[in-house]
Amino acid sequence: MEESVDSGMTNEFISVWVQDPHVHRDDFWHTHVDYQICLHTNSMCFWRKRSCVRRRYSEFVWLRHKLQENALLMDLPKLPPGTPFFSSRNSSHVAERMKGLQQFLEAVLQRTLFLSDSRLHLFLQSELSVGRMEACSQGLTRYTIAQAILSSAHNVSHPPYGPETRDDDDDNSSSNSDCDSDCESTNSSGLGQSVEPTTPPEEGTCHSDSSAHDCSGRSL
Repeated sequence: MEESVDSGMTNEFISVWVQDPHVHRDDFWHTHVDYQICLHTNSMCFWRKRSCVRRRYSEFVWLRHKLQENALLMDLPKLPPGTPFFSSRNSSHVAERMKGLQQFLEAVLQRTLFLSDSRLHLFLQSELSVGRMEACSQGLTRYTIAQAILSSAHNVSHPPYGPETRDDDDDNSSSNSDCDSDCESTNSSGLGQSVEPTTPPEEGTCHSDSSAHDCSGRSL
């Protein structure tokens, strides 16, 4: 879905897709689903104009929790509810959750305040785990936010933050606080499941020199 704003003579837009759910087997008994997030924009708030990353439900929960810290009394968009009855083998469950995750991101990207939050940019345009996104946003890593994002864009074999997996031990415990349906006990992996296929924007490496923190005066 595309959100646009008429800023003088420039039509600024931010388009986001949540699509292509994949089921992953964590161990013999447990699986989880992650989703591809593709973003296309001409906004000066973003280092990359086109990007695609994969995120799981628990990472969306983490993002909402962190955005809430900066939202004060603002009513934050809702996520689709976590439920113990969610089944990765049920295509309607997966499609409904995917739709809710997209609606959440669309609503977040319309809020100017959130566009200045570095954790949102790392979530949308880097491959960092939850723990490393938090550390990077606090300046506790040897790489900058821009380096983490642009390394993903250039498909660098050895990015400045080194190899990692989503399940690093440095992940914040907050990411697991509301994730009752993120991991599912099942004997069937359903690997490669795809629901509601769409055509994502072509991956690119175009980016602006503007910081993600230069957006306080924008209205989306």
